[in-house]
Amino acid sequence: MEPFRIDVPEHTLADLRERLSRTRFTAASDRTPWNAGTDPTDLRALVEHWAGGFDWRRIEARLNGYPQYLADVDGRRVHFVHVRSTRRDALPLVLTHGWPSCFVEMLAVADRLAADFDVVVPSLPGFGYSEAPGGPFTGRRIAGTWQHLMTTTLGYRRYGAFGGDVGGSVTQWLGALYPESVVGIQMTSGSLTAGIDPVALEPDERAYLDAERAYDARDGGYAEIMRTRPDTIAAALTDSPAGLLAWIVDKYRAWSDCAGDLPTRWSPDDLLTVATLYWVTGSIGSSFRPYYDHPHADPRPPVTVPTAITLSHEPLMAGYPRSLAERAFPNLRHFARPDSGGHFMSHEEPDYLATQLRTFFEPLR
Repeated sequence: MEPFRIDVPEHTLADLRERLSRTRFTAASDRTPWNAGTDPTDLRALVEHWAGGFDWRRIEARLNGYPQYLADVDGRRVHFVHVRSTRRDALPLVLTHGWPSCFVEMLAVADRLAADFDVVVPSLPGFGYSEAPGGPFTGRRIAGTWQHLMTTTLGYRRYGAFGGDVGGSVTQWLGALYPESVVGIQMTSGSLTAGIDPVALEPDERAYLDAERAYDARDGGYAEIMRTRPDTIAAALTDSPAGLLAWIVDKYRAWSDCAGDLPTRWSPDDLLTVATLYWVTGSIGSSFRPYYDHPHADPRPPVTVPTAITLSHEPLMAGYPRSLAERAFPNLRHFARPDSGGHFMSHEEPDYLATQLRTFFEPLR
């Protein structure tokens, strides 16, 4: 394990600005902005700010204010933030992001928990400064990597785990595979119906699963491309920063609790920080691996450790019955349905989420 600082070469930033200055923008396919994807007018404004007003060095300095490390875990490089508490009995927590997010999403919550918890925020394999997995990217495999990181690399005997989206799935695998180490798990999203017997469903439970399939059919074009032709779309996004930004921002608007008004949740600098990290590490293609490798995923074993769910405030989740959570997680001890805070709740509502994590994990320490 060695300390790490982000230090993007100046020539990389100069090349980025030059590419942005030559962006060719598409015409809108629909008169209603955002109906057909990222709105070209809003994209142009973000690209112009990225090229001329965005101060990456200021962002870089802020991120380097967090203790970051690189560690060799199972033969692969893992990047993580490790914020240690001064509390002697601090419970370690590992916070795992999803797609198209990155470790930055978890930092505001880490700030709010650091007085009482040791907080570890890894970058998923293939995201940012973490090396891509050599074999299939599955929840089981990443959980094994996190277990090694937490117990062998960092020396913790017991710890808690939190995540959303891909990170939520990894968190469930941690609870399923390592109950001797994991005191409890908490999720906002991510395969919250895994392991449920579809034969024994109640009407409201079946209605939710039907709604989930219908939603995927409406919004799943991005996932189908990444699942079936990741290298094709990655070639475009790795070469065009404007294309990369459009691909990412589309989901930040659609999945966050912003009611279609992106600036209510995300400043331009928030969005450009994420896009810049993907750009300078060239990792957008490898971030598609959870989608492409999904056919390799194993059925998840039962989760017996204490479990908490704080549902992300997204249209689909409004119909998620608590009974489904009780079927999927027999040791469900906490269930919350907040009025705000979407897919990226760690960024959108860090105060609320930090309170939720404290409420659940404090008694488990």
